[in-house]
Formats: sequence, C-alpha cells, structure tokens
Amino acid sequence: MRISDSVANYILELLNQAGGIAEIQRNELANVLGCVPSQINYVLTSRFTPEQGFLVESRRGGGGYVRITRLKLSTTDMIMHIVNGIGSSLDGATTRAILGNMLQSGVLDQRSAELIQAAASEKALVAVPGELRDTVRAMIVKNMLLATRA
Repeated sequence: MRISDSVANYILELLNQAGGIAEIQRNELANVLGCVPSQINYVLTSRFTPEQGFLVESRRGGGGYVRITRLKLSTTDMIMHIVNGIGSSLDGATTRAILGNMLQSGVLDQRSAELIQAAASEKALVAVPGELRDTVRAMIVKNMLLATRA
C-alpha cells in the first residue's frame, strides 16, 4: 500500500470514529505514519477536497492543526457545489476523478457516471479542436450534472 493510501485511510478512520470531524497535527501524524509532513499535505489537497465532500481548515503556528470535516450535503447541493467548482476548463483525468468520487459517494449512479464519461471522452470530442476540448468538456459535464438533479 502506498503511503498516500495509508494516510488517507488513517484520516478516514479518524473521521469515522469522531463523527465526521477530525483534528490532526501534521507533524504528529507524519511521525505516526513514518512519512514527512508534505505527504500529509499532498493527501489533504488531493483526496479531501470539497468536490469529494470534505472541508479542510488549516491553522499554523502555536501547535497548529488541521481540521477535516466531512460535509453533509444533499445530493442536489453536492452536485451544485461540484458544478460551481469545475470552472471553465476540465481535462479528462479530472473528469474521471470527479465522476469516480461522485459514484463512490452515491451522488451519481453507475449508468449516469458512464454516460457523462462517454459524452466527455476524448473519443466523443475528437472533432473539437484540441485547444477547445477542455472548455467543451467542462460545459458538457456541468450541463449533464445539472440535468441529473431534475
């Protein structure tokens, strides 16, 4: 198991034990898991994002800590939050990650995720000039996600 997986699993376990809110100190967690604090930062910024249903608040100095909160949003609120976070450009890898997270968290069902992925795939966008693909992909994904709310 990669260290990033170990860190993420450890934090998820803390969240489960603490009812959805966990406070950690990067240095202490790094010592417990045998890694460096920058690896903790990487996991927090890549796996505990608002799009994945988490809020991370960081405090520095004075024995600083990180507070991770599992967001409890309705499906509609979660979709709106994700749509608003997409912006004007979206690459294929990020699209797959967003859809995978939405599927895993139950915001999307398998069929919806597959349809959105197919519509936003490189194969579907082959006729779109390369410099416009990520912009068109963002519009497609946002509009299809908004359609799933209805």
